[in-house]
Amino acid sequence: MDVASMEVEITSSLSASKLFKMLSDFDTIAPKVIPQTYKSIALMQGDGGVGSIKSVTFGNGTTWKQKIDAIDTSNLSVSYTLFDGDASSDIMDTATHHIKCISSANGGSVYKHTCFIKCKGDAKITDDFINLSKESMTDTFKALESYVIDHPEIY
Repeated sequence: MDVASMEVEITSSLSASKLFKMLSDFDTIAPKVIPQTYKSIALMQGDGGVGSIKSVTFGNGTTWKQKIDAIDTSNLSVSYTLFDGDASSDIMDTATHHIKCISSANGGSVYKHTCFIKCKGDAKITDDFINLSKESMTDTFKALESYVIDHPEIY
């Protein structure tokens, strides 16, 4: 079973605490801000904390289940695993995401998103898949960041 990894780091003018709050509201704002990417995110089991399971429906109608692995409010980080889905199901078994918001000296922050993909059987992740995934992670972040900047009263 092959494991692939990718990482995206994005500098933001928003503070790390605002970015973390944005991530905490991801289930609500992502379908609102980028419905072409996230159609809906619904809680299936739990209270939204560690161990909770969510159903993620993407804009193209494909789905994944998501388990919250860790939430560390003091370190502004969250980890979750996508599993049991039909998007890229011929390649991916699971995709574990680790996200951290890091304060920078200028009052802004760095958004660091690392993903580890466990492949099914003998499947391999291509460079094209990695590049498209990184682009998607970046586009998602930028859309949400713009929303937060445009709506400072929310955060």
